[in-house]
Amino acid sequence: MVLIKGAKILDGSGKRPVFTADVLLKGDKIAAIGKFPAKKADLIIEAMGLYLAPGFIDVNTDSDHHLSLFTNPGQEDFLKQGVTTIFGGMCGASLAPLIYGNLDSIRKWTDIGQVNIDWHTVAEFLKVLGRRGLGVNFGTLIGHSTIRRGIIRENSRDLTAPEIDLFRKLVKDALKEGAFGLSTGLGYAHSRQVPYSEIKELVQAVAEAGGVYATHLRDDREGLLASVEETLKLAGETGAKVLISHLKPILGFENEYRKSIELIHRAAATSDIHFDFYPFGESMIPIYTLLPTWAKIGNLEIMLSYIKNKDTRERLVKDLAHLKGDDIRVAQAIGQDYLVGKTLSDFAASQEISVPEALLKLMSLSGLRALVFYRNINTDLAFQNLERDQAFIASNGASLPPDTRTLKHERFYNTFPKFLEIVTQRKMLSWPQAIAKITSEPAKKFGLQRRGLIAEGNQADLVMLSHHHGIHVEHAFVGGELAVKDRQYQGTLAGKILKKI
Repeated sequence: MVLIKGAKILDGSGKRPVFTADVLLKGDKIAAIGKFPAKKADLIIEAMGLYLAPGFIDVNTDSDHHLSLFTNPGQEDFLKQGVTTIFGGMCGASLAPLIYGNLDSIRKWTDIGQVNIDWHTVAEFLKVLGRRGLGVNFGTLIGHSTIRRGIIRENSRDLTAPEIDLFRKLVKDALKEGAFGLSTGLGYAHSRQVPYSEIKELVQAVAEAGGVYATHLRDDREGLLASVEETLKLAGETGAKVLISHLKPILGFENEYRKSIELIHRAAATSDIHFDFYPFGESMIPIYTLLPTWAKIGNLEIMLSYIKNKDTRERLVKDLAHLKGDDIRVAQAIGQDYLVGKTLSDFAASQEISVPEALLKLMSLSGLRALVFYRNINTDLAFQNLERDQAFIASNGASLPPDTRTLKHERFYNTFPKFLEIVTQRKMLSWPQAIAKITSEPAKKFGLQRRGLIAEGNQADLVMLSHHHGIHVEHAFVGGELAVKDRQYQGTLAGKILKKI
């Protein structure tokens, strides 16, 4: 048993004011809430002014894309910022189901040779993951691109009727095995031309199962409004619960963003729709996404051919002339680790070439498999929408091993404390409201039972926060086990594999 004494409780509902109480944990459950001055326990924690909240839920993470669920199972970067539950399988790419047992759909994020694949179905994948153990609770969506590439490999074409039937069956089977929904990565080369009719067919199956449809939009710049309208149309026609991934105001396209937010706000009156984003000014993106639209076609090899061809290369240099080298920083470059941390301007200067030429050289050196930080977000405008009911907070990050050769962005380890600091400083939300936005509300969206609220009988996923000289996670519990103590990860693997019920 664990007894937490005298905590200032934020119960996650968003409605109840802060109150002081003791909380008793038995096993992986919250056993009682009240005053227990004489109660004995195996571990007693004196809160001494700390806030106690439900563990935070991150609805959009990349630990599966980076394979760090396997290489760093503790996932301490999440735990140390208060996150006890994460969702993967976003942006069209998941680790299951795998028709041919390969991970080509995630190769733009990581070295896919790090893990030996011994699963095909979602059920098999979740069983393997559960057997190995995780520091956080984990649930997955089904990656549209993962299945599509399994069906037609590297081809870019519409699916035939029998292929659509097979796709629908694979989606339905995966949902029955515990997947929480389906995601698309329509902004990536493999999915840009996927027809609306195909997506609707699959999202209909998701809606019938009560799952979530999450989408990386086709376009977040001049085509943003049309992309949002397409997504809202899907929500209206299928009745699916929709989550727009990392919706952010790109510099130069703020008007499109403002109009999109208003469309979402109006659509929420009749549809279950949310968007997520992180409170930082940089995107972390696969380097090939910096190519102009005409060159983002087919697979990496086809795109590389445009860089190597003299005529198309000259066109690329002209089309990339608007980029500012100081705004782009190398986060990962497999096989070219010496470049990590350098800006594009640094690289261009060292090679004595222009910024566009430097970008193309970097693309060639990395085989288009580098990741870069790109300073392209209007943070003031983004922050204005933190308080909207449709806004969720998500890191869109991964907990990477300590010896990683990938530069960690702050959003990987500080998204949720940063969010709380921003809404506190700007007086945008009360603490009960802010905590609800990262606990009970995402739990409701994904249909998580007995999570996201501090209540008797609920899961003992809890975080204890201090609010002196910033917001810090002092302690965190996963399933009743102390996973973070005095801001330090304790080496636990108490996370549960979550399945859609």
